[in-house]
Amino acid sequence: MTTKKPAGREVVSLDSLAAQKREALPEATTFELHGVEFTLEPFHALPMDLQERMKGPEDYLGILRVALGPEKVKEMVDTGYTISDMNLVAEEWMRRSGIEPGESPASSAS
Repeated sequence: MTTKKPAGREVVSLDSLAAQKREALPEATTFELHGVEFTLEPFHALPMDLQERMKGPEDYLGILRVALGPEKVKEMVDTGYTISDMNLVAEEWMRRSGIEPGESPASSAS
């Protein structure tokens, strides 16, 4: 939808398109690994400020702290999760979020 402003500039409202994209996101997924159950929203449903908190594109622990909360991450750490486990969680989460292997989560949002 396009709206004309008196100053002669055009403003394009993206509200309805953004709502459609949100509605098209997959449902949250509940995972279980080493007896720890956790639910992750689709990656693109995470808050935008997550990127500011990340130390880099593969900061899985930072991403999970935001997505799951520090208590759940502590439970994972206390259970003995390994880097390999974290990679598996990240791969499955991305796949179920509709992000193809090798595709940057940031690039697919554009």
